Order: sequence, then structure tokens, then C-alpha cells
Amino acid sequence: MGSVQIVTTVVAAAITAVAVWLAVRAVRRMTAVIRLGQPDPERFADKGARTRTMLVETLGHTRMLRWSVVGAAHWTVMVGFIVLSLLVLEAYFEVVTPTGGLPLIGGWVVYGLTTEIIGVLGLIGILVLMAIRLANRPARPENRSRFTGSTMWQGYFVEWIVLLVLVCGFVIRGFKVATDHFEFPFWATPVSHAVGAVLPDWDAGASVTAMIKIIISMTWLIVISLNVTMGVAWHRFLAFPNIFFKRNPTARPKTASGLGALRPMMSAGKPLDFEEADPEKDQFGVAQVEQFTWKGLLDFSTCTECGRCQSQCPAWNTGKPLSPKLLVLSLRDHAYAKAPYLLAGGGKDLTGEEKATAAQLAHLDVLALAEADRPLIGGAEDGGVIDPDVLWSCTTCGACVEQCPVDIEHVDHIVDMRRYQVLIESSFPSEAGVMLRNLENKGNPWGAPQNTREDWTKGLDFEVPRVGEVDDFEYLFWVGCAGAFEDRAKKTTRAVATLLHEAGVDFAILGEGETCTGDPARRIGNEFVFQMLAQQNVETLTEAFGDREPAKRKIVATCPHCFNTLGNEYGQLGGEFEVVHHTQLLAHLVATGKLTPVQPVDGGVTYHDPCYLGRHNRVFSPPREVLGAAVQGDAAAGADGGVTEMPRNSERSFCCGAGGARMWMEEKIGKRINVERVEEALATGAKTIAVGCPFCYTMIGDGVTGKGVADQVEVVDVATVLLRSVKPEDRTEPEAAATGA
Repeated sequence: MGSVQIVTTVVAAAITAVAVWLAVRAVRRMTAVIRLGQPDPERFADKGARTRTMLVETLGHTRMLRWSVVGAAHWTVMVGFIVLSLLVLEAYFEVVTPTGGLPLIGGWVVYGLTTEIIGVLGLIGILVLMAIRLANRPARPENRSRFTGSTMWQGYFVEWIVLLVLVCGFVIRGFKVATDHFEFPFWATPVSHAVGAVLPDWDAGASVTAMIKIIISMTWLIVISLNVTMGVAWHRFLAFPNIFFKRNPTARPKTASGLGALRPMMSAGKPLDFEEADPEKDQFGVAQVEQFTWKGLLDFSTCTECGRCQSQCPAWNTGKPLSPKLLVLSLRDHAYAKAPYLLAGGGKDLTGEEKATAAQLAHLDVLALAEADRPLIGGAEDGGVIDPDVLWSCTTCGACVEQCPVDIEHVDHIVDMRRYQVLIESSFPSEAGVMLRNLENKGNPWGAPQNTREDWTKGLDFEVPRVGEVDDFEYLFWVGCAGAFEDRAKKTTRAVATLLHEAGVDFAILGEGETCTGDPARRIGNEFVFQMLAQQNVETLTEAFGDREPAKRKIVATCPHCFNTLGNEYGQLGGEFEVVHHTQLLAHLVATGKLTPVQPVDGGVTYHDPCYLGRHNRVFSPPREVLGAAVQGDAAAGADGGVTEMPRNSERSFCCGAGGARMWMEEKIGKRINVERVEEALATGAKTIAVGCPFCYTMIGDGVTGKGVADQVEVVDVATVLLRSVKPEDRTEPEAAATGA
């Protein structure tokens, strides 16, 4: 070992020892913070399915590849980071001797070829990612890039480290080539040989470059160890457990994105039983950061600050203060700043009393104590972590969860904070109070009399069967509150009933026995009202279906919110039903020839994907199949024949603005979400905007009216479009009488 090798070995060993010590300390701190969260035992079930899903999402990059160029570039960098870690390990042998290499595989041609290919792809990938970050940098405050609010120096730092490590790898090999100490042939490592052709014959070159490579790598480890909130770096390690512990591990098509049902209200790791719940003993929502589950705190730690959630958020895109990314980052920074206080035994119990003694907190610095005093929800004047306008801007559309590459569950966290605000603080937008009172007193958010639930049936030329009057029915038609009381939605209800009757489907309605599913109450955070309504409905439905097995308890619903709640959430209360959306049933009836479109519907049609039908429940094709058949007047038409897609469709569909109980809250900040969506629809040139949700019907319809084009562009449900094609002679249409029903 020469003098150069002695120096390189000592330097490499010293900086590695410091980096490893700091990294161990950082991991211990992060683990301690995450363990402050509440229990969540269900995350450990289905380990086999969780492992498969984690491998598919990480190695397969299934979410990242939705952004094709970025996803492909990121995949090469990820694979490079994993595989080329072997080259970093090899550098420790090379600092000792320029001819050093990994034992066993170091001279294997397959190893040389593989690392060469991955190194080249990694270089291309990281340069692409650097270019994308520079092109999308938030240079001005008004530039609402997906990187707005991200800690940009951290992103640049990580990218430059990756680039330099990859370059050093080729330079080391180049010096080995130049000194004739390289064991791999030209055909397997052409880039390394090309680099070697321009480097001098310097025996110590490989050792010195290996030392530089180790210094760069360990500098990265030291920096991230000193910045435990540096998600752009730590996600390389935390993404694997965060995806493993995702809420829906089986990745079934219906819940592939972790949406569908909300998590039930939890206390001490168990669903809250409202019959025995006590606010002084049980946790009602989230009022302090430590009241999130440990998975929530892991979510916050894992955020990569990539901003994909932000770029898709309807609130952010229309000038609202909500950014799912910035919300998560605020909670992350608050959790780590408050952690010294919590780890010292501090914290408030459910009555608001301090749990720690003064002696326990005496050694804490003023910053940790000040962070402990910050309210989780509050305006700037109160020093709140999350502004109320941020919390109430969310439509729970799920675009953030759908796009997140590391499976952060933004919607669950937002609703948990809403639950505390509504149930304990009674703090929520005042206009929503009317809706909640109507749900409690009238069983529907409009406050309509219950005895008018069947008025939509008046004027139909057939009798609509009622449960109790008929015993033999295949489908229970869940009309929903909008479908029973809201004038526009009644048109859809009547169209669906007419089509089911035309197709010979045996169906029945509950009539006055039906009440709201509780969706708006649950999304606003009033779990108590949701449970009250849901339990009543579960009992009613169970009685209606009698002794049928769950697979034969078939329900068809026109409202995606009812569809989602009945099918995904009532199971939490023991109600197991087979629920389909009306577009799914209509698509089946068209495909089987029970409904035959005969008259093409002209004028051009575009389809708006409802969030709770599409993203939340993965129903994308059936509405398009129905529209394709109706527009072409042919039951064999393609899934999207004749339908003009908006730029944001399917998984990336833009919200109408009504979800998350926003239907009953005034939109006072920024541009109206429905106006943004209507402008996108009008840009397609279509004369008909088809919807599959009564909330979307109202919001898109209002937007069209507001733009002054209601006489040129029509908003109708998919069922109405189909009815016009199936029964073109009936131009009065059953829905025309609905407003007078």
C-alpha cells in the first residue's frame, strides 16, 4: 500500500464512521417520532399481499410511470441507486489498492455489463430529472408550479450527488482502463473504455477517485442525517415501508389507489363505539399531531415534495390555500419540532391537562415548548399549523392520493382533523350547519319532507314497484336524496327507472323508507350523524333483502357518493351489499341486447368523470361504453366511440367542486372549481356534457349557466343520453315532467 492509498483509506474510513454514526442517530430519532403516533394494528394484516403490492409499486414503478418521461427517468435512478450501491462498496476496496474490486463477483463479466448499462441509464435519468426540476422551478410567487413550496436546495443537492457519484464510477473504471488494470472487455463496458482512452496513465487515479466518490456519498448521508425532514432523500428508504403499510394492501381494481371507504373514527387503535364513547376518555378525531396514527407520522416523513398531489388538486389549481403537499409538509415539520417535548413526556390528555411535570420539561429549549403550544388548526394570528381555510377547501376528490407515488393518505388525515373540529370544537363553515341539521331532523341534506321522496314517480307510464309490495326483485334501486328531491337529479332518476323498465329488470325502491346514506356528514367530519343514518339504513336494507346472501343483495345507485358509501363503508357497520352504479348496469344491459340504441345522439358529447365513481371506485369504462353506443346508435359501439375526452379525464379527471360536503359550503376563495371544469368541457366543442353524478350535474350545470351558454350546451346524465337513443320517439322524455313532480 503506497502513501496515496494510506491517505485515501484513512479519509474514507474517517468520513464513513462519522456518517454512519449520524445516520444511526437520525434513524433512531425518526423511529422515535413515528412511534409517538396512535396504534393502527390493521396495518400488519395480509403481509403477503402487502409485500407483493410493495414490490409491484416500487420495482414496477406503477404510479410513477403514469408520468411517462418522469417515471422512466426516476426508475433508472432508483435502480441505479440500489444496484450501483455495490460500486460504492467496491470503492472501499479501490481506496486500498487501485486494482481492488468486489470479492467473488468483482471480475464477473455479467456484473461489469449490468453496472455499465445501469450507470449509463442512471446518468441519462438524473439529467432528465434535473432538467425537469429546472424547467418547473417556481421562479416567481405567481408561478404555481408543482414544486412551489418544496425545499428546492434539497432537490438540487440530491440530484447533483447522484450525478457526481455516477460520474465518479465511470472515472474510476476509466483509470483502471488507462493503467491496464480493468478486467472487463470493451463490448461489455464501452463507456468505461471510452473514458479510459482520454485519462492519463496514473496508478493512483482509481484510489483517489474512489476516495472522492466515498466522500461525496458520505457527505450525502451526513447532510440527510442532519436533516431528518429531508423527504426528497429519506423517501429512498421510507417509501418501501410506507407502501407496505398502505391502507388497502391487496390493490384490488376497486380500491387500487387506496380510496373508496374512509377510515372509521379510531381511538386507541379501535373503531370508536358512539354508544359508549366519552370525549374525556376517547379520541374524537385529531386535535394534536401525536393523535395521528404512527402510519400518519410515517406518511409525513415519507413525502418526497414532488408536488404531484399539488399539481392535480382542484383547490390548488383554482387559487385556494390548500395544497396537499404543503399540508403534509406543515404537519411533518410540526411533528419533528414538537417531538422533543413529546419524547420528554409532554402532551395534553383528552381533557386538556398537561401530562408532564415541570421537572420533565425543564431541560427543553424554548422552541420545542413554543411548538407544543401551537394549535393544530388555527389562523396565522393563532399560530396554527393548518389554517381553517386549508382544511375546508378540500373536496376529498382523492386526486392527491391517486397521484402520490409513495401512498400518502391525505384525505384520511384531512377528515380526521375535520372530525375534531366538528364534533368537539363545533367549528366549521356556518352554511354547512343547515345541511347537518337537515340530516338529523329530516334525513336528507335539503330538508325536504320525507313524504315527498316518491314524488319523482308521478307521471311515469308504468308503476314503480316498492319493497314490501313486491317480494321478488333483482335490484333495489337506491334513489338517493338528490335523485328524490333535486329537480335536475330527478330527471336522471326517471330516466334510469324508464330504462330498467324497458329492459325488463326486476327492481324495487324503498320509497319513504330510504334516508340519506350519511356521505356529506362523514366527509365534513360529523361521524356521529353518519353512524346514526348508516345504522338506520343498514337495518332497513337488511330487512328489505330478507335472508338473501350478500352476493344477492343487489343495489343500483345513481349517485356515486351513495354508491361508494353503500358499497365500501356500510361493511364497517355490518352491511354487506353488492352495489353497482347505474352506468355499470346500463352498460351491461346494452351489451346483452336488453337495451338497443337505435337513434344516434348527435352534436358531440364529452364525459365528466365523477371523482367518487372514477378515482374512488375505478369505474371508468361503463359510462363511456353507454355513451359510445348512444352516440353511434349502435350497441356494438366502442368504449369511447363518438365521445370527445377532456384533457383531464379518468384518473386525472378534474373535480366538479361538490365533494367532501363542499356542495353545501360557499366557495369564497379563488376561482370556482366548477367554472374551471366547465371551461375545459366547453373547449372540446361538444354540445352535450354527460355526467354520472347528481352533484356533478348541479355543479357543471350551474357552471354552464354562469358562462351564459346554457342555450347552446346541455348538461345531462349518461342515462338520459341513452334513453334518447333507445326511445327517440319519446322526445318529451320522462325527466321533462320531473320539475313538476
